[in-house]
Amino acid sequence: EPNVTIVSGLKDMVVFEGDDVTFRCQVSHENARDVEWKLQDVALQNNEMNEISVEKGKTHTLTLRKVTEQDIGTITFRVGPHTSTA
Repeated sequence: EPNVTIVSGLKDMVVFEGDDVTFRCQVSHENARDVEWKLQDVALQNNEMNEISVEKGKTHTLTLRKVTEQDIGTITFRVGPHTSTA
């Protein structure tokens, strides 16, 4: 299995309370396994508040819906041993 690396990392975002925010991270290979999104070291799941998807096979996206003050913090994307934060 190829060693997947991060090609384009996360970017810091500033949003207003109640807005949606989307983070994107591009990886080197399609169908990457062992991928994880975290907010403040808490693993995020795909649900009505967090939309986790993959665009064009290599761009992993996380959309946080209707953010609140409790969503302030560090977002981490991890694939294998590689991480990117914003």
